[in-house]
Amino acid sequence: MTVAGAEDRVRIYEVGPRDGLQNEARPVATADKRRFVQLLLAAGLREIEATSFVSPRGVPQLADADELLAALPREPGVRYPVLVPNLRGLGRAEAAGARAIAVFTAATDAFAEHNIGMTVETSLRTFGPVLDRAAGLGWWRRGYVSTAFGCPYTGRVEPDRAVRVAATLLELGVDEVCFGDTIGVAVPARVRELLARVRDSGLPVERVALHFHDTRGMAVANVVAGLEAGVRCFDASTGGTGGCPYAPGAAGNLATEDLVYLLDGLGLAHGAMLPLVLEAARFISGVLGRPLASKVGQAGGWDPATGQPLGRA
Repeated sequence: MTVAGAEDRVRIYEVGPRDGLQNEARPVATADKRRFVQLLLAAGLREIEATSFVSPRGVPQLADADELLAALPREPGVRYPVLVPNLRGLGRAEAAGARAIAVFTAATDAFAEHNIGMTVETSLRTFGPVLDRAAGLGWWRRGYVSTAFGCPYTGRVEPDRAVRVAATLLELGVDEVCFGDTIGVAVPARVRELLARVRDSGLPVERVALHFHDTRGMAVANVVAGLEAGVRCFDASTGGTGGCPYAPGAAGNLATEDLVYLLDGLGLAHGAMLPLVLEAARFISGVLGRPLASKVGQAGGWDPATGQPLGRA
C-alpha cells in the first residue's frame, strides 16, 4: 500500500451533527447539539456540517436549524456547512448566519425521487440558482452525489453515471464534490474504479471528497483506497452515528474516531485529537441512550510507547 508522504494533510469533514442525527427518532435538544459541536471543536475538527435547512416536517430532528446555527461559536478557520435544498432553504440559512452550504443529489433517479422528490436532472436545475446566489455571497459550496456505488432500488451504479453528475455539479459552481456510498456496498476495488474514472474524465481529484457508510464494515478499507488514489477529504461522524434509512441493517457512518486512528497510524496530519474525539463520541452516545458501536470507540486508541489503550472512558 502506498499513500503520499506524511507532509500531506487530510481534511476530516465532520457530519455527526447533521447526517449523524437527522434520522434519529429520539428528539435531541438544541442545547445538546450545541454542546456536541463545542466538543468537536475542542477535539480539533474544523469542518462541521451543522444542520439542514430542509422542511421541518420532512426532517423533524433538524427543525431547530435556524436556532442552532445562530447559536454556534464562531472561530477563525472553522466552517459550518449546512444542507440546503432550494432557494427558500438558502434564505433561511442566510438569515441564520450561514457561510457555507451543501446541495444533495444522487447518481440514480430512483433514489433521488425517493429521497428529495425530484429526478437527478430536476435537482440539478433546482441547484443552479441556489449555487449562483451562494457564490454571489462569497460562500463555500459543496455538492453530494449519493448512491455513487449502489442504489437500493436499481442495484449497482456504474462509475460513469456518478462521474457525470459530479461533473455537472462542478460546472454549476461547487467548490467540492462528494461521492457517497449511501447504502454501504462499496469495496476498495470499486473505490479505485470510480476514482480512476474521475481522473480519466479530467475532474480534479483535489476537489473530490468521499463519504462512506460502515454498513458492511468496509469504510476504513475504502478510505485507504481513496488515499492511495489521492483523495484528501473524507466525511465521518463522531460516534459512528447516522446511516441511510434505505439500507437495511445500516451500521452508521464511518466513525470519526476510527478515521483518526487510521490517519494517525499512517502518519498523515489532520488536526484532530483522538482522546477528545472519543469524549465527543461518548457524549453523543449518552444523549442517544446507546453504547458506542465504533471499534475505536470501544477499544480506545493505542500508545505504542507503553502498549496501553488511549482515550477509553
